[in-house]
Amino acid sequence: MRPGAVALAVSALLLLGAGPPAPPPLPARMADTGGGTQLITAVAPRKDATTGTVTWWNRTGGGRWVKAGSAPARFGANGLVDGASRAQGTETTPTGLYDLPYAFGIEAAPRGTAYPYRRVGPDSWWCQDNDSRSYNRWSEPRAADCRAAESEHLITYRTQYAHALVIGFNYERPVRGRGAGIFLHVHGRGPTAGCVSVSRAAMRRILAWADPARRPHIAVGTQSGSTAVTRW
Repeated sequence: MRPGAVALAVSALLLLGAGPPAPPPLPARMADTGGGTQLITAVAPRKDATTGTVTWWNRTGGGRWVKAGSAPARFGANGLVDGASRAQGTETTPTGLYDLPYAFGIEAAPRGTAYPYRRVGPDSWWCQDNDSRSYNRWSEPRAADCRAAESEHLITYRTQYAHALVIGFNYERPVRGRGAGIFLHVHGRGPTAGCVSVSRAAMRRILAWADPARRPHIAVGTQSGSTAVTRW
């Protein structure tokens, strides 16, 4: 077909309402999705944003990614930063692709939860003390070398930690000073201190959806630029 005829054909399709083809779903445009068949994407419009969208996806047997749900999200009070260069205490959300080791909560696991789920009790702490051997780990009771002032007493965050998923940032081999206690959890009153948050209803839906056998990961990033979610 001659170029002029192609242009006329395209114009005819547009007039008929066909429009250009839809872009591939976000996971199909990513460099890496973790190798599993479930994925959560947490995307902000830019690095200094404190809000965005969390979407959870299933990969079908044919290799196609299908959206299972989405919800408005909040990020760190100081936006997002490359996880490899993040510093503790900066209230920034680390970008990157991470696994989701386990779930926890002050409340009982939502019906249908298959993920390993740890209940928060009065002696449950998350150690953020750089001098502790328990750095970036759940500690129950609080480890003797982990200062309370440098840790989160989980039960005091009754709204945020009603339900949560541990994000595997700086978790497998913790680097001191990079940050600890990064979770996907329930919204508080405003931006987070570095975590990703969604509504309580959305968090419960995510926990009922997540299947550890399908090896879900979370990709955190921006729509474009050096921290674009498509880089991971």
